[in-house]
Amino acid sequence: MHTKPLLLIPVLLLAGCSKKEAAEVEAPAPVQVSVVQQDTIRRTVAGDGTLWPRNQASVMPKIAAPVQRFLVQRGDHVREGQLLATLESRDLTAGVAESRALLAQSEANLRSTQSATVPDAVVKAQTDVDAAKQADVVAQRLLDNRKKLVEQGALARKLVDDAEVAYAQAHSNLLAAQEHLRTLQSVGKGEQIKTAEAQVEAARSHMQTTDAQLSYSQIHSPISGVVSDRPLYAGEMASPGTPLVTVVDISKVVARVNVPQNQASSIKVGHPAVVTQPDSPVPLQGKVTVVSPATDAATTTVQVWIEIENPGEKLKPGTSVHALIVTEAIKAATVIPVAAVLPGEEGGTAVLVISDDKVAHRRLVTLGVREGDKVQVLNGAHPGEEVVVVGGLGLDDKAKVKIVTPGAPEEPEEPEGGDEEKPAGGEKKKDEAKPKSK
Repeated sequence: MHTKPLLLIPVLLLAGCSKKEAAEVEAPAPVQVSVVQQDTIRRTVAGDGTLWPRNQASVMPKIAAPVQRFLVQRGDHVREGQLLATLESRDLTAGVAESRALLAQSEANLRSTQSATVPDAVVKAQTDVDAAKQADVVAQRLLDNRKKLVEQGALARKLVDDAEVAYAQAHSNLLAAQEHLRTLQSVGKGEQIKTAEAQVEAARSHMQTTDAQLSYSQIHSPISGVVSDRPLYAGEMASPGTPLVTVVDISKVVARVNVPQNQASSIKVGHPAVVTQPDSPVPLQGKVTVVSPATDAATTTVQVWIEIENPGEKLKPGTSVHALIVTEAIKAATVIPVAAVLPGEEGGTAVLVISDDKVAHRRLVTLGVREGDKVQVLNGAHPGEEVVVVGGLGLDDKAKVKIVTPGAPEEPEEPEGGDEEKPAGGEKKKDEAKPKSK
């Protein structure tokens, strides 16, 4: 009498298990989605490099001399033109005094030549001309008188000949004196003054040389910045060609980064850039100031300089950095997360688009510019649509899905009507309600 209900229990249990397995197979796959948006995406060129000072000066002495004293230490801020150090210069000081004395002497000689020597020479030459003229006149008269007397037969011919010789000598002396005066007035006077002036210029140049030599003992900063190195100490010998003090200007720093040569052509001076350091997540804003016109043959890269503001001088030269140079900003681009991109057929790319009825549709897409965790879609997806970002790998086309929110608890599924299991004792109670047959 109780055998039939007992045989029905395993059958009911098997039927319940098959219904549960079918429900599990047909259950929608949980996925996370993101909305396709229109956003600005930037085309960038990446490169690695190091930070350098905006400006740097290694101050080298021009003379060899012991260091008398230093006026700055490492880390001191200095101004352009500020005195940094002095070198021993007693011998140079004495040389300057000597050259000044020589200049004063040559200037005095010039004044004497201009005001006394030349005028005196001209006066003397003029006097010689006057005397020669008088002698010439006297000799001419004597010759004329003797010629008349010879004609009258009152004088011997020999005396006329002597007078002619005397006249010739007097006239020659006159011509020589006149030529000397003319030469002195036209050439000699100017040449003597020029000689004296040249002596003054030579003395002045010598003094300037010694002054310059003395000034080389004073070491001044050519730029404003910070003293980064000072290898010598007071009393040590400073030598030409060896840096005495190094000053760096780090009010701004320059990131010298190397970029692939096939991407360097799109980089222009003035392009913005974002620079990051390995030990700091804070991005640094900068702009391109130099694009090298040549490619490094060893690395096949092109060096690009990016200038960055450095308030507080927190950025240190020598630090390794990574740079992203923005070469183009595409506005109103269709953008999806990179996580939504799935491999498509024949090496292409695809996304899973969720329709209103919670069905995933696989679409082939063409990608454009990628920036960080987002990528531009040229076709295949439209703004406002939802694409799968988590759970899409291995999901079939047109599969039912269930959209879940990250971090939110899953809602329990409602059991379908008529499939509820009845209490085990229900049948027993129902059977017990029936009247027993006799």
